[in-house]
Amino acid sequence: MKGYVLGPVSAEGEGDGRVFGTSRAAALFALLVTSQDYRCSREEIAEAIWPGKEAAADLVNRAISDLRKQLSREVMPQGGSGYCTLRLPEGGVDLLRFRDAVAKAEELSHPERFERLGVALEEWDGGQPLRGLTQSAFQLRREELRAELMAAVYARLDAAWKSRKMKWLREETEKWYERAPQLSEIFRFYLLAHDDLPERRREQLIKGWTRRNGNPDPDLQAAIDLVRGGSHRPRGTLLPPVPNQLLGSERRPIGQEQLLRDLADAVCAQQDAGSLALVLISGMAGVGKTTVAHELARRLRERFPDGVLRAGLNGFAGGDVRPAEPDEILDGFLAALPPYTTVTGTESKSNALRSALAHRSMLIVLDDALNAQQVLPLLPGDGTCAVIITSRNDLLRLQSERKVLFRKMEPLCEADALEVLQEEVSLKNRQTYDLPFRELVGLCGRLPLALTVVARLLKNGARPVRTISALVREMKEERAKLDTLDLPEDELSVRAALNCSVRVLGEEARLLLWQIALHPGPTASWEAVMDLGRAAGEGARTDRALAELVAANLVELQGDDRYRLHDLVRAFARHDVRPGPDGEREDVEQATVRQVLEHQLHNVRACDQAIDHERTLPIGEPDGVTVIDPAEPGQAMTYLDEEYDAVQRGIRLAVDRGITRYAWLLPMALATYQWRRNRLDDALTNLRYAVDAAESAAAPVECAMVHRILAGTQWRLGRYDAAVGHLRRAVRLNEQDHSDEGRLSLARSLHRLGITLRKQENWSDAEEALCQALELCRAVSDPVGEAAALNALGAVHHDRGEHEQALRRCADALVAVERTAERSGLADVFFTLAKVHLSRSERAEAIALYQKACDIYCEQGNWPYEVKARRLFADVLVSAGETRQAVRELERVIVLREQMGGEGVREVRELLEGLR
Repeated sequence: MKGYVLGPVSAEGEGDGRVFGTSRAAALFALLVTSQDYRCSREEIAEAIWPGKEAAADLVNRAISDLRKQLSREVMPQGGSGYCTLRLPEGGVDLLRFRDAVAKAEELSHPERFERLGVALEEWDGGQPLRGLTQSAFQLRREELRAELMAAVYARLDAAWKSRKMKWLREETEKWYERAPQLSEIFRFYLLAHDDLPERRREQLIKGWTRRNGNPDPDLQAAIDLVRGGSHRPRGTLLPPVPNQLLGSERRPIGQEQLLRDLADAVCAQQDAGSLALVLISGMAGVGKTTVAHELARRLRERFPDGVLRAGLNGFAGGDVRPAEPDEILDGFLAALPPYTTVTGTESKSNALRSALAHRSMLIVLDDALNAQQVLPLLPGDGTCAVIITSRNDLLRLQSERKVLFRKMEPLCEADALEVLQEEVSLKNRQTYDLPFRELVGLCGRLPLALTVVARLLKNGARPVRTISALVREMKEERAKLDTLDLPEDELSVRAALNCSVRVLGEEARLLLWQIALHPGPTASWEAVMDLGRAAGEGARTDRALAELVAANLVELQGDDRYRLHDLVRAFARHDVRPGPDGEREDVEQATVRQVLEHQLHNVRACDQAIDHERTLPIGEPDGVTVIDPAEPGQAMTYLDEEYDAVQRGIRLAVDRGITRYAWLLPMALATYQWRRNRLDDALTNLRYAVDAAESAAAPVECAMVHRILAGTQWRLGRYDAAVGHLRRAVRLNEQDHSDEGRLSLARSLHRLGITLRKQENWSDAEEALCQALELCRAVSDPVGEAAALNALGAVHHDRGEHEQALRRCADALVAVERTAERSGLADVFFTLAKVHLSRSERAEAIALYQKACDIYCEQGNWPYEVKARRLFADVLVSAGETRQAVRELERVIVLREQMGGEGVREVRELLEGLR
């Protein structure tokens, strides 16, 4: 597709399709291209193209249809949410090409910027954008586009001036001055390009421009002063040298363009307001802070006519290098700033620096600060200076005492990380080894230092690119990864960089870092981290240690109260941090692992009780851990949504270390949540571990429960034969225990066996098992189990076409479950009753019951059952002519199926399209 909006509007599709001129399709194309995200609501389209016209919906629909027909559905996909969107191919529209070239020009040197802006402006014929579209909405957009185009013109004139392309500048400004002499920027560059004009002629031009347009702005006035010679100093004046202490050209900071732009804009805004700009860039070791700070200083250099001062503070330097003292940094700065002072003492030197900078506009770079005490004496007072500080620490005291432009750098996105890794790799090798390169990005945690080390390995021949798969396998082993990312001869080492961060920590913070690394992760809640501190003994100030780790960018705070370690920090902490004397390490490690698993077990169990309060597990009371108290199932499900990955890894930790208690109880406590979130494969894996652990350590009734829950998982996966095998094992185990607890467990095993046999259409055996379950539930006074057995019997009768018997069984089930607070069981009864009434052609009753069941499943967070119920409910609504409500039900089904992995979404979308 090709499209044009910077002149007359037109667009061409893949075939013969074309829109142009002032047609409504062309107007719609122009509107979408010039809107954010190329997207407009139907109301916005109507107001822009047919302003004031009532009932313009049909006109909008026809315009959309015309444009889609000409450009294809790929460019203009079908929209169902009241919005119309374009999917524009890269480089397919002149405005997009123009903007892309302008954006790329910003990163370039003056001569390169001049050329790139020329490419951008070739997209514009110099006339009005959006020509021919007369509506007022387009007039505003036309003015915005013209301002954007003229900004590129001014930027190219500026690049030409700074590149000394005087011949071109003279010719170009003559053309523009003839067309738009009133524009301040045009007149400014015209004067600069024609600085050889006779003085009388020049002054006539300046006087005439001022009379017509008012007083010059500061930029134009500066140009007037320059061509008049007013900014020249008298000959023979000896000026002190302007310090320029920036280091030479460094590595380009890949992936940080937006950060650089934001900081540069913020500094310029502060400077223009006459205020000190204080920038603090923090982040973990190896994230690229120094590179960004140097590039930012390079871009800002021209804004500070009095020069640049720079100091490396060595806050986190390796080896025997000590952090720089403020006193010695002040000596270096004052030596570069007349009047040269001979004062002594840090405070006096700091005052002298502020005095020397009071009437200067200077840029100061302070790299690798340890703490605020090191930085504060080096800062100017008020004025138009700027300071760029980098540190691995967030320097909270500095932020509390001074107004700081604070930015915390994060590891790169995957695309930028790949660019760092492949910067000097041939296109052929990039394509050939695409998957291993992406794996390396993940193994490096997208950290620039680690990526640079790997890139250096592949560049210097230590690792031919063809061996990249072996490198991936090597780095998958945690300890070997840090060995690989260590190039001491090139002064590139992730281990050394992290060691510099850790060695300045306090003892408690260092211990806590090691403990968090033992936590299975990937994240831990605040409560979980506080419980880790209890493993270290009484009196630990875990909250202060955690705050120290977060401020040092060794632990990352995610959201409000979850904490994570970067993978490389975790590996380093596990293998290179010494939490205390070697003799105590094993004891502390065992206590830490026990705290992790005990915290997880009791909190998962608390959630499980909120979800299914009928199930009991032999867990006991909490011992030295913090336990939440979810008020209702929704809160419990939300908590487990956040904790799920950590608990899954906790189960694996328990299994790997052979800690039987947690290896079977944690999977059991988590299973109900996994059923309701359709995480069945995980549940199956966990419960297989649980069966082995329980068989070796638990009582028969407890083993039966594990087999029953495992069978429930198999049942949900449609593996009924496997489920029956585990249920028969559960029944045999239950029959060994004649206590009330054993009889109740037997009833539940028989109930589960009955509903599984029903799925196999073995109705007679299913009915027999369910009747036995019903009798046992009544004998042990279990109304929830009684209702479940009656409901299942009702389902069996329904399957056999015995609708009267099904209604009676379900009615009895409803009476039983309404004597309890069991909401899930109530929803199950409503669901079965709805199917029975529908089979009896009692559609109104079925609709009401389906609605009740769906509402409860939604309230309980039971996604698979809610999907099943709403899907059937939608069919009933369609048959009743309630299409609008059926659409709402199916939209909810799509949302839930997408959250559960996306299976079946396409089928439901197709059904929805047919209903709309």
